[in-house]
Order: sequence, then structure tokens, then C-alpha cells
Amino acid sequence: MSIAPLPRSRLVALVGGSGFLGTAAAELFAAAGWRVVAVCRKPANARHLKPLGDLGQIAARFGDVRRPETLAAALQGADAVVNLVGVLDQKGGQGFFEINRRGAGAVAAAAAAAGAGALVQLSAIGADPRAESAYARSKAGGEAAVQKAFPAAAILRPSAIFGAGDQFTNRFAALVAAAPVVPVIAPETRMQPVFVKDVAAAIVAATERQLAGAATEEGAGAGTLHELAGPEILTIRQIVEFVADATGNARPLFDTPALGARLLARLSFLPGAPLTREQWLLLREDNLPSGQHPGLADFGIEPMSIASAAPLWLGRYRAGGRFTAAG
Repeated sequence: MSIAPLPRSRLVALVGGSGFLGTAAAELFAAAGWRVVAVCRKPANARHLKPLGDLGQIAARFGDVRRPETLAAALQGADAVVNLVGVLDQKGGQGFFEINRRGAGAVAAAAAAAGAGALVQLSAIGADPRAESAYARSKAGGEAAVQKAFPAAAILRPSAIFGAGDQFTNRFAALVAAAPVVPVIAPETRMQPVFVKDVAAAIVAATERQLAGAATEEGAGAGTLHELAGPEILTIRQIVEFVADATGNARPLFDTPALGARLLARLSFLPGAPLTREQWLLLREDNLPSGQHPGLADFGIEPMSIASAAPLWLGRYRAGGRFTAAG
């Protein structure tokens, strides 16, 4: 009597999977029954992912998007690949075009060579080859490189992502907690921040939709593009006001004049500079979906607002810690 082997669960390779968004994506893929491998330059940095799945369900492999030759082994056996690698600041030898454009193309080419059935590329709202910002141009270049190497790839453009380990709400919270008067740069710039778990859910949904369509004529064509945004439009000043209230650190807010912000950006070469030129260029423009592409609703995801989620982690910035009652 022969015993039929158990079906092999699908394998997803999360390139850049040890980071903030990768952690959320790994947890959701594991919950959906996938095997997960985090591909990163330092696999030891992915050790925190293992408890998010069953024993042996989540692993790590070495891979560096700057060294395409390392990606073949890293993506071996992957049914799906998700590229989460991207830089918002040029430092440590990592340039926008090296990582956001050439790196994205290298991942797409390696995914195609590995025979992956799905590829999801994380881009950003505002990606535009004609943008003044080199970052926005590099993200658009990355999209083009991915579509050339893997035409059926799904492109996801999130707005600013917030969550417990973000560099968004936590940065504002640390500033509000430390400064007697809080400068607000680009106070009227609008954005539609999106919750990290909503973005992770969209990644899983886009992956599974792409695989489901791969065997059909519909799935044989060009890939899809989604813009991922939260449920509300907020100005930067409104976000800072919310963070100050949520942390119990009421502070006077000072709207920084455009000239002052521009001068700060010119000092970005100094260690610890609060603002880079690229960040200033991005802050000059609203960060909102264009309305020309589907969003979270297309995946059946109802986005969570900052007000609903952020108090869960911002409480630690209160005087006395997160167990202090809100005043």
C-alpha cells in the first residue's frame, strides 16, 4: 500500500523581507499556508520572522539586488516573488537608480528565470518618469524595468505606510515628545497614509490573483497596477496634531516657511540633518492616488485609519509609558 505524498505548499520569496513591510507580509503569507523565504543581504536580520509561522515555515536566504548573480539561488523554487527593496535616501553606497530601478529589474529578471508564476513589485504613489524628484523617477524606472522583464507582474503603489514599527508616526511622535515647540514642514501637503497590514494583505491578494490567472488567457497579458491609500486625506499638520494628541504631548506647532525648509534641505550633507533635498521635493507635492487605477477595494480590503490603529503603539511616547491612561 503506497501513501500519497502530502501536497507541497507554495513558496514565496520576499526580497527585502526582513524589514517593516516584509514582516507584515511574511506573517500574512504564513497564515495563508505559504512557505516563506526572506531574501536579504543579512539573513540573520530575518530571525524575528520565524515565530510568525509554524516550525520550518519561514526561512531566510542571502541575496543582494546590487549583485544579480546572487538572486538565482535565492529565488530557486519560488512560486511567487515579492520585491520590497527600495531606498528613500541615498546613503551607504545605495543610490536611487542602483536600488529602485536596476535592483527592481534584476529581481524581475531573476524571478522570470526561476520560473516564478507571480511577481509583485512595491513602488510608490507619485512614481513618475517626469518628476523633479530623483526618487520618484527611480521608482517609475523600476516599474518599467519590472514590466519589461516580467510583463505579468503586479505593481503596487502605496502611500506613506504607517504601523507599529514605521518611520512615519514614530518619527513624529519622537519629535513631539522631545521638542518644546514642534516645527511642521510642508504643513498643507496632503497625503492618504495606509496601514501596513492593509498593504501586506494587498500583496498576498495580488500574488494569489496573479497565480490564479496564470493558467488562463486573461492572466497571460500585461500586469496590473494598484494605488494603495488609507481611508482619509490628511495634511501633515493634521497628522502631527493627531500624534501629539495620541501621545498626550500637547506642544505648540510652528509652520516652517518654505524658504526655511529649503535652507534645511541644503544642509542635508551634514550628519543628522533633519531634511534631505529629495524629501523636500517630495513634500512639496501632495501624495495622493491619481484615481486612474484601482485601490484596496479591488482586493476587498477595507482600509484602517491612523486614528483607529496608531494609538496601539503611540502610547509608549506618553509620559509614564503606554499604560498611562489617556488624558
